[in-house]
Amino acid sequence: MKSNGENRDMLQRCSCSIDVIASVVTYPHYEAAETFKQMGLVPGENGALFRESAPAKAANAELKRAQAEADVRCF
Repeated sequence: MKSNGENRDMLQRCSCSIDVIASVVTYPHYEAAETFKQMGLVPGENGALFRESAPAKAANAELKRAQAEADVRCF
């Protein structure tokens, strides 16, 4: 909302986006992807597992696809 303007139209678009992501990605998959994403921000070797492992890459790819679908449908 902050980056797109704080008005009713953006509220509806953001709500739409959240609904689309929820329809594409199950909550456990979303939760895992967000965890990988946040833990991947840890610098150095400690965060490498969360950035470079196959499960992390798959989870992040799934989340990015869902976000792209939401952008297409809602914005």
